[in-house]
Amino acid sequence: MSSSRLGLRLAACLLNISEARRKHIVENIAKAALLGKNGKKHPEVSVLNIFSDQDYNRSVITIAASVDELGNSVLAACLEAFQSIDMEVQKGIHPCLGAVDLIPIYPLTDVGVEECGAVARSIGASPYVMNCNVTIDSQDLALGKEIASAIRGSNANGLKGVQAMAFPHEGKIEIACNVESFEDQEAAKTSEDSRYMAYSVLGEQFSYVSPHHLEAQVKKLAGDRGIGTVGRALIGFTPQECKNCAEYAIRESIGEFWKIRGGVFM
Repeated sequence: MSSSRLGLRLAACLLNISEARRKHIVENIAKAALLGKNGKKHPEVSVLNIFSDQDYNRSVITIAASVDELGNSVLAACLEAFQSIDMEVQKGIHPCLGAVDLIPIYPLTDVGVEECGAVARSIGASPYVMNCNVTIDSQDLALGKEIASAIRGSNANGLKGVQAMAFPHEGKIEIACNVESFEDQEAAKTSEDSRYMAYSVLGEQFSYVSPHHLEAQVKKLAGDRGIGTVGRALIGFTPQECKNCAEYAIRESIGEFWKIRGGVFM
């Protein structure tokens, strides 16, 4: 039975926190999202995934919940993060604003962007934004920045909806990308050739650059400069995967869903 038939209206938060090296701290922050005011686990909340990067010293916690409960769950996780992460000693190569760095909220099932915005207030809501990183076989940061600049959607020849930066990562250079969803019926029609993937929310059609196409473009740009690529990492889920996992986890009352996904899902 789908979540729609159960009357659940679902949204998700990809909570970015400035901690990855102390696993117990990250998991305590995730678990805080699951507890109601009475200290008991809330049945309509699930932590779908935890992605932690040691070099970045940054974790992304995917929290899914009924839209009525998501705000309280995210706030509880944020309070735990503020109490647990000391920014005076925090070190990592990824830029950060504080213990809690980003709190984006995205619609999943029978919820629109505007309603998510009402939940988020000053936090921020938008169609789903996916994180996809591609590693190039080089230690040349300047070259990585060239490639990142070339694929940005703000570039005339870039990929629509893509924001990109380059960072040193595990002895190589990683092109770290935010892949934004956008309303574009023309792009939706090209999904069969894998350049764009399409999905809908409350009848509105959205598209985003596919991870495969993004990787192929980075590989081409790197190859033009005489280097190769060594892998791609999808941080968490595509929009449809997030929706499907959220519906299943909440329907089955699986709060700590990330544990049955093996902790990190790529």
